[in-house]
Amino acid sequence: MATIKERILELYEWSVKVSDPRTDKWLLLDNPLPIVGIFFMYLFVVWYGPRFMKHRDPVPLRLVIIPYNLALVGLCAYMCHEFFISAYQSGYSLKCQPVDYSNSPLALRMASVCWWFFFSKVIELLDTVFFILRKKSDQVTFLHVYHHCSMIINWYMGAKYVAGGQSFFVALLNSFVHVFMYTYYGLAAIGPHMQKYLWWKRYLTKMQLTQFVLFLIHTGYNLLIDCDFPRGFMIAVFLYALSLIALFGNFYYQTYSSKKEKKKRS
Repeated sequence: MATIKERILELYEWSVKVSDPRTDKWLLLDNPLPIVGIFFMYLFVVWYGPRFMKHRDPVPLRLVIIPYNLALVGLCAYMCHEFFISAYQSGYSLKCQPVDYSNSPLALRMASVCWWFFFSKVIELLDTVFFILRKKSDQVTFLHVYHHCSMIINWYMGAKYVAGGQSFFVALLNSFVHVFMYTYYGLAAIGPHMQKYLWWKRYLTKMQLTQFVLFLIHTGYNLLIDCDFPRGFMIAVFLYALSLIALFGNFYYQTYSSKKEKKKRS
């Protein structure tokens, strides 16, 4: 009878065998240890960061945060363009779309932007670091941490195993929404005088909720038909979208609807 160690080794060998050979050796994808290390380092920062900053003054990061957000706006716009063009030129369907594992230029272009999308989720972990250093730990909520943690793991799997196919739909929509999100963050970082131009924050949350509903519809439809895309990934995306709808829906209610009701009562 195989030991636990042997079973883990067998599982690891199987995971390497079924991975996409085109992306297998790309940065952070060659083995799971780097991303697992980043994952636990992030959780440590979330736990220890506020304690470290408790008796310290907020770190002035405006000159770092503004270009950081602008750079992410540019990166998200680039990824949005690459996902759209690669999918359009490849004749992708909005219904079931299998992964093209070939080494054709368009298939590699799609795989490349899937890697960039995964890597952008690693970069975005700095959002949390900046919140903590600026002593805005109230913004490091369960939703915030859950979303960042899950995205780096989800897209490690996505870039390593399904770099293309209908994965593009999720990444395209998310990149599009993040263009607006990081534009908002960049403008907010300029200073309090920009608040009068940021009246559209609630609509940004609505955009985020809309994308999750579209993920749910898109994946749910493909689960009901005979789709040549790994079913396990589709189930994972469907359940993940449900969790995000619940969490972001609660955030929207607590932030906007609940406050509106309290104002009416008062």
